[in-house]
Amino acid sequence: MRILLAIVAVFSALAVPAVAQQRPHNVILFVADGLRPGVVTQQNAPTMLALMARGVRFTNTHSLFPTFTTANASGMATGHMLGDSGDFSNTIYTGFQVPGAGDSLTPFLESDPVLGDVDEHFSGDYLNEETILKAARDTGYATATIGKLGPALIFDHTERTGQKTIVVDDMTGRTGGIPLSDELKQRLTAAGVAVQAPTRGDNGKAGDATASGTMVANVEQQNYFTDVTTKAVLPWFKARKTPFVMVYWSRDPDGTQHNQGDSLGRLIPGINGPTSMAAIKNADDNLAKLLAALKEQGLDGDTDVIITSDHGFSTISKESATSFAAQQRYKDVTPNLVPPGFVAIDLAHALGMSLYDPDAKSAPVAAGAHPSRGNGLLGSDPAKPDVVVASNGGSDLIYLPNADKALAAKVVAFLSSQDYVSGLFVDDSLGKIPGTLPMSAIALKGSAITPMPAIALNFRTFATGCADPTTCGVEVADTSLQQGQGMHGNFSRADTRNIMGAAGPSFRQHFEDAAPASNADIGKTVAKLLGLKIKDKGKLVGRVLSEAMPNNAMPTTRQVVLRSEPDALGHVTVVMSQVVGETRYFDVAGYPGRTLGLPAEGSR
Repeated sequence: MRILLAIVAVFSALAVPAVAQQRPHNVILFVADGLRPGVVTQQNAPTMLALMARGVRFTNTHSLFPTFTTANASGMATGHMLGDSGDFSNTIYTGFQVPGAGDSLTPFLESDPVLGDVDEHFSGDYLNEETILKAARDTGYATATIGKLGPALIFDHTERTGQKTIVVDDMTGRTGGIPLSDELKQRLTAAGVAVQAPTRGDNGKAGDATASGTMVANVEQQNYFTDVTTKAVLPWFKARKTPFVMVYWSRDPDGTQHNQGDSLGRLIPGINGPTSMAAIKNADDNLAKLLAALKEQGLDGDTDVIITSDHGFSTISKESATSFAAQQRYKDVTPNLVPPGFVAIDLAHALGMSLYDPDAKSAPVAAGAHPSRGNGLLGSDPAKPDVVVASNGGSDLIYLPNADKALAAKVVAFLSSQDYVSGLFVDDSLGKIPGTLPMSAIALKGSAITPMPAIALNFRTFATGCADPTTCGVEVADTSLQQGQGMHGNFSRADTRNIMGAAGPSFRQHFEDAAPASNADIGKTVAKLLGLKIKDKGKLVGRVLSEAMPNNAMPTTRQVVLRSEPDALGHVTVVMSQVVGETRYFDVAGYPGRTLGLPAEGSR
């Protein structure tokens, strides 16, 4: 009889998540998209300040470069840097026509259908690394990911039935969205919450060269997401009586900062106007509602809450004295400013190549026109381009499908002559090129299975003058948005510096953590908290932020500076970073004097 009881006990234990025997805590990851640490004030974000004050405030934080949303979502979701995940930017070159993106070769990844197409093409998992939500649900946790279209799904992008992980985003209830389970629909209906997500409404209006963008934050849509979370999902998780892990991705302040109409054509106030501040408060209000719901459900004592932002933010400049594209005239672009796709236009002109628009069925781009989304295919045949430009904003990716070393040298020589460039990184396989550093120097060369960019182009950045320059950064940006609106993606400290904090039973109290931390570390830390055993395929991994937990020592950090050989014009690409063990954290990079946070040589 004793033997039988022992066997029953063993099998009962196996039926419960392993972590529940040691640490039966839940985890919520709250992402405030595009939030800068310097604008988290008592007026704008009292909830975030209070959480970090009672728990851990990370003061030496890092977004992954290129500092874009899906790229950093992949880091949080897998604990890997971009050289392993292959999510190099929001827009990448896939090497095949993506149906969900209108058959474009350069799809925008913030889309549920596009992520499905890209997964299918790359053997079912374009990241080629297991995500924390997939591992958690396989272990027995209840899982949910709620919020912004694209990054929310990335946390469990291979599960598209809606039956195993709850996915609620902009496309919920619409064609192409991840379906809701019958039980979730019933719970939403019972709580008086719609089963279809609202659109962004006026918040989605970006304006144009003559009309200002939005003057309102993304309140209505995010109120819906918080209602789904607090009125249906959290009560359901409580009823299930199993540990859970949830991602809540707030589009604000990012979406509003991009589209804000406070500063059309002007760098001041830029992204520091009242509409942007309202967006920060909107995200903070969302967090307050989530924390209140945890307390109401009696879950607050058993839940670890981690907050982060995927990247910082800057105001857009579209000024260049050297760009060929800026000297042309376009019906929808302010004269003497660069148009969307100016890098593709400039390169096509310099190389004497034809230019085609991958987002318009590869139609030729005529004189006086620009690519519709900024992306470009260069060469004699758009089906077999010699050069592909993936336009992203604060940095661009350039692909050379034929891996032509001579062509790479020509592209680099031209780009280094442009006043909008501040640093170039080249695929290691193309060899050393003066004035550039290899992709491996910034963790972009790893085990990725998506096509490898040949060149990562970092744009020029500066500050308009304020007490904390990372709150008033400006970057030249390849975007359809206007000068004075908002963008990110750069290697300036304004974009690489994000917000991070944590509170809950697993974390220290009233602690400022000055060790370097990144979004890749979040993936590894969440896996540790949940007791997940995830096998890494690539080696570009973050670390567990163990010093933020009780009874652990601070890690040893060392500073590393890399410098390229100068090119013919004297330009040198510099990377300033910190290292803990084998994990690298990139502070700032570019040409000294052209990147915010990287002073001109001899100016310190």
